[in-house]
Amino acid sequence: MIAMNPRHVPGLRILILAAGFSARLGQPKALARIHGLSLLGRTARLLAPLSSLPLILVTPPRCSRYRHELHGLDALLVANPGRAAGLSGSLRLGVARARFSAATLIVPVDLAALERADVLRLAGRWRAARRKIVARRIGARGGTPLILPKRYYDLARYARGDVGLRDLLREVAADECIWVEMRSATRDIDTPDDLKIARRAQIPR
Repeated sequence: MIAMNPRHVPGLRILILAAGFSARLGQPKALARIHGLSLLGRTARLLAPLSSLPLILVTPPRCSRYRHELHGLDALLVANPGRAAGLSGSLRLGVARARFSAATLIVPVDLAALERADVLRLAGRWRAARRKIVARRIGARGGTPLILPKRYYDLARYARGDVGLRDLLREVAADECIWVEMRSATRDIDTPDDLKIARRAQIPR
């Protein structure tokens, strides 16, 4: 089991995106199991101790199996009936539920090796510069996991189509963003081969 850490990050809401079709994988990513845990269960238990507020999970409709994976956790499930329209719909729904928080940590469900230490480092950078976007460095820019301050919620609110925050960040001035190296966030699960590799790897629990 993942050790529960009581350390909260004040003002931070946590949003997990888990409504995708997972067409390339051939099964729902959130329910794919690695070393006995589903990706959803592992991600939720990893992140839940970082906030005193319920997790926000954006899911497909009819997600009873998702609820089962969250047993014992305080979580708000938000169904996305329009998920065929792309990722932006999940972003809008999730950020709308987090609208009263100072900032939202946005994490996709498929980061198989994500470590809490990396997420805490991301949160630490945000606490030192609370008006800035703090995101995992991807090349010369940033992507998820990402902490979006309230002043930038409209980035997600007005997103359309299959546009993720990595694309929306191009509209933000470079000096308003902080990029953080997160080695544990580099392994995502898109294909059956990705899943096989993740199952063979030693993943922190």
